[in-house]
Amino acid sequence: MISFCTKLAVSAIVLRRAILVGAAFALLPSFLTLSLVLAEDSALSKDSQVCLACHGQSSMKKDMADGETLSLHIKGKAFAASVHNAIGCSVCHADIDLAKHPAPSKKKQTLREYSIARVEVCSQCHEDKAKLYEGSIHASLVRAGNPMAPLCSDCHSPHAVLSKAAASGPIDEVPCRNCHGAVFKAYAQSVHGLARAKESNGGAPICADCHRAHDVTAASSGNQIKEACLSCHSNALQLHKRWLPNAAHHFESVSCPACHAPLASRRVDLRLFDSNTKERVREKLGVPRFENRTKLADSKGQGLDTLALQSLLKEFNRDNDEGDTILRGRLEVDGGPEAHMLTEKGKAIKDCKACHSEGAAPFQKVSISIVGPDGRQLRHGAQQNVLQAPTSVDSVRGFYAIGGTRIKLLDILLMLALASGVAVPIGHLSLKWLFRKYLLKSGKHPLPQDKSKVGSVTSDS
Repeated sequence: MISFCTKLAVSAIVLRRAILVGAAFALLPSFLTLSLVLAEDSALSKDSQVCLACHGQSSMKKDMADGETLSLHIKGKAFAASVHNAIGCSVCHADIDLAKHPAPSKKKQTLREYSIARVEVCSQCHEDKAKLYEGSIHASLVRAGNPMAPLCSDCHSPHAVLSKAAASGPIDEVPCRNCHGAVFKAYAQSVHGLARAKESNGGAPICADCHRAHDVTAASSGNQIKEACLSCHSNALQLHKRWLPNAAHHFESVSCPACHAPLASRRVDLRLFDSNTKERVREKLGVPRFENRTKLADSKGQGLDTLALQSLLKEFNRDNDEGDTILRGRLEVDGGPEAHMLTEKGKAIKDCKACHSEGAAPFQKVSISIVGPDGRQLRHGAQQNVLQAPTSVDSVRGFYAIGGTRIKLLDILLMLALASGVAVPIGHLSLKWLFRKYLLKSGKHPLPQDKSKVGSVTSDS
């Protein structure tokens, strides 16, 4: 009996130890996570350490209404190094009551709805940046319902936000590349990207230096990009004047990448332009005039011909009671990636024949464009011969020089215009001189205005 009781007691002790060991192993991840958080950075507040005891686990996640998963994992070390560490978790998550957390699930949101709601939290502290963002093309795309349009958290990981000085590090960490992969790849191989990649030249321009960080506008609208180039290359115009004829006209009508991205393909873009306001014509929100009219005029998709282009201009002029819609030509590269293929200045195109020769490649591709409601450029193709029509004098006048484009019809028209401009006054003066001479010889003197002059003429004759 004693032996049996002894065995039973021993078994109970063993079972109790097994339970304790099992419980210890079950709670081990939480203990380890908390220990790691404390070890990683002691700068974390006690409240943050409490939050990270759970949210420091990589398995923390939440299923959203659209079937996607929201990760709730916060890396303690990254958060400790972020600028948000100073305010802790509770400032941004003021709706969380730790005594009742986690609360019963509310109505489920989609991942996109949750992200949009968090933008309002960011704007409470970053009001100035929020205002800039509201005027950006990114915000326009959000309002239009574009599910890919970036929000605050897409560019700034809220739990790992670094200071501006710390964030301007390696180009591989630039958030723009997440959406603009092709553009970023071209930039990385450009003269700017290669210089930026070198630790010794961290001052080379990166995305935000040219496109701005929060009030991002479409590159094709206005003169923002040209102004960005000139903000660093302030003496560019003076340097070009040393060898480039009509340098100022080139700067107005030829985009910088057209010469400084020699491997890019180029085109002539005829932009709808209001000659009274001196601004590009913009498409109205919800009224796709340009898209509808170009598709109707080019039903076969072969590009607008001369008659279709004339008709398009007439329709826009009917809409614009106080303006005068014309075409303003500009030489530019084909797209965004090619605009970033900038090379060192020694490899830029300097041979005038690249454009000013018969059959030059840039004049073989033509497009018509207008500024869309969100600021992005809307384009439609045009046939190459629209540049050879008499109506195209307006559209290429910005970069036209006689014989320069090798558009022969324009050369002939301009020569005739110059000849008539010179011939008319010369012919008028010649006829006047012959008529006066005839009158003097026939004795029928005209009424003199100055008798002294008439007398001298008579005596000389």
